Amino acid sequence: MPFIPHTPADIAAMLQRIGAPDTDTLFDEVPAELRCPPLQLPPALNEMAVTRLMRERAGAKPGGLCFIGAGAYEHHIPAAVWEIASRGEFLTAYTPYQAEASQGTLQVLYEFQTMMAGLTGMDAANASMYDGASALAEAALMAVRANEGKGRKLLIPTSVHPHYRQVVHTLTRYQGIEVIEIPFDPVEGRVLPGTLTQYRGRGVAALIVPQPNFFGILEEADELTDWAKQEGALVIGLVNPVTLGLLAPPGAWGDGGADIACGEGQPLGAPLASGGPYFGFLCCRQELLRQMPGRIVGRTVDAAGNPGFILTLQAREQHIRRSRATSNICTNQGIMTIAAAIHLSLLGPEGLARVAAACHANTLALTSQLLEIPGVTRIFTGPGFHEVALRLPKPSRPVLAQLARLGIQGGYRLEEHYPKLSRGILACATETRTQADIDHYAATLTWVLNVKEG
Repeated sequence: MPFIPHTPADIAAMLQRIGAPDTDTLFDEVPAELRCPPLQLPPALNEMAVTRLMRERAGAKPGGLCFIGAGAYEHHIPAAVWEIASRGEFLTAYTPYQAEASQGTLQVLYEFQTMMAGLTGMDAANASMYDGASALAEAALMAVRANEGKGRKLLIPTSVHPHYRQVVHTLTRYQGIEVIEIPFDPVEGRVLPGTLTQYRGRGVAALIVPQPNFFGILEEADELTDWAKQEGALVIGLVNPVTLGLLAPPGAWGDGGADIACGEGQPLGAPLASGGPYFGFLCCRQELLRQMPGRIVGRTVDAAGNPGFILTLQAREQHIRRSRATSNICTNQGIMTIAAAIHLSLLGPEGLARVAAACHANTLALTSQLLEIPGVTRIFTGPGFHEVALRLPKPSRPVLAQLARLGIQGGYRLEEHYPKLSRGILACATETRTQADIDHYAATLTWVLNVKEG
């Protein structure tokens, strides 16, 4: 490949090598009136910044700056993700019942499973679940089935997303499973491992460990995992996949790791899109594989020794006798998992780590600036990832409403599900937020809080 100079240093090196003192001498054969002046190009921008700039130049009206997380996150999605996922072979495919006619879809789903298993530190993954809430509920049922001899009690911290807890209660209510909610520490905002001693010897089948939890706080996953192992309980890791670019995977928690990992896959290439469609992921250790619901794609060889992909270990009611089915999950959100596989392949481990680091750094910057506003305080002291719970000096509902009218989605109102967290909001900053966005939010919130009512 020929050398192409890109920087002033490259150009200087080239001129020195060919013996030309400057570029004017290099082009002295071209008449002066025909020469173009040097292009005054702006600094290079990445795809995310260029997309934002072009939308602004086109006069597009953005939906405002979004600082809401609470389980659904605004991440940059490379243009290639949906350019590929929207191809007819993927977009119109429903279910790969006929393996011989669905090798492309099956291979992508197999790649997705491989990526998710590696990301979570588990042995296997399915493809997939309705959303993160149904994935957690199915993980809970799966754990109780696998650990039937231990008991039918399930421990779930109240720091788990409230919608997820509601779904878990709904799916377990009439199956003889007792769901026990564990309170979080009001200071740190997470479960203190020492408080679990009261559940010792009470027939606990599984413990759910959110990482990070609904408040963005990092739970003491290693200590909680070790406690569960000592009790003979299985551990279900409920994780945000983006955080795994930086944090230890569930499979490496404590002494032996979690047994099941699940969560919401929306951060991996799925747009917010007014709430969906999203998809849930579910991974587990090899010994629990036959308890896993949903579809599992396997790799095999045909009679001629050529590699191929098939649906295997099909535990759905549509495939086997209903009485033997482990679940009635009836879709695999296939197009979303295909998008996630493309998204992860484009990012790679290094890219995912950069996204996670940018989210964490932006949230630290956001927290620092908002805490400078008189009356704004942090609710919890525990370390966090890319969300922060803050208490405002005024009731949160009118403040958030006013921010929304000014084009800023300022956060999630915590009193909706946590009445004791009065005037609390949950704010989030992903890699899509710039320092200018954070400055604008801080200035606008300051103005809103200083406006006199009436």
